[in-house]
Amino acid sequence: MTSATASPRVVGVIGGGRMGAGIAQSFAAAGSRVVVVERDGSAAAAALERITTGLRQAAERGTLTGPSDLDVADRVAVVSSVAELPHDADLVVEAVPEDAALKAGLLAAAEDVVHEGCLLASNTSSLSVTELAAALRRPGRFLGMHFFNPVPVSALVELVLAPDTTGATRAAAVRWTHALGKQDVVVKDSPGFASSRLGLALGLEAIRMVEEQVADPEAIDTAMRLGYRHPMGPLRLTDVVGLDVRLAIAEHLHTTLGERFVPPRLLREKVARGELGRKTGQGFYRW
Repeated sequence: MTSATASPRVVGVIGGGRMGAGIAQSFAAAGSRVVVVERDGSAAAAALERITTGLRQAAERGTLTGPSDLDVADRVAVVSSVAELPHDADLVVEAVPEDAALKAGLLAAAEDVVHEGCLLASNTSSLSVTELAAALRRPGRFLGMHFFNPVPVSALVELVLAPDTTGATRAAAVRWTHALGKQDVVVKDSPGFASSRLGLALGLEAIRMVEEQVADPEAIDTAMRLGYRHPMGPLRLTDVVGLDVRLAIAEHLHTTLGERFVPPRLLREKVARGELGRKTGQGFYRW
């Protein structure tokens, strides 16, 4: 979706890994000044390299419109403390690993730095947005903004509303999602939201089919690509997301939603062996 809607002037991103770097790249390309927080100087340098590499690749693909990748990169700064987030930020997005205590602590620390009108968001793919909001003094200015990997080319942002999320917060998040050229879907806070819950159900069943020797991974993925027009089969997608990430979400949904989300034995075994997918070179496929 394309839009002439203005992006936020100043954006903070907490976490400069694959997702955080992609979020930062997307907002910078849309015209925002972006400050990324990483844990130390080495991690900050790695985050900046991810962002500049992503911008260069976007320019090479012809998907970066307007200023050059170097000009866009000038809008990005990386710091090593939440205390260094700009006070005048319009939006701060937390994009650290799926650890509720870690996320809540960082969001509360960010709230102490930015002005009262700043919107805070979590990129969580499964954790309770309502519980994260409980760590904040102004929960009405908070929601989930679930981006998808790879962020710069993904067309979707899932906006997750907690009970206290205000209408103004929702409207700003929708507006800024459109400014990125992405489509929003708005859901209420529920375990796994809409996307992770449905995507995981399909992925877990595909893993069980491999475990039961119904078919090999490539056959299962081909059936879903050609038969149901999925852009990527559920097992290849599991490799891209990370088997450890899928296992953590499955364990959370198993606890909250019951036995239909119990993790398959094969998934646990692969994670125990370090076969985490694309990031380790081996999952259901060799990368």
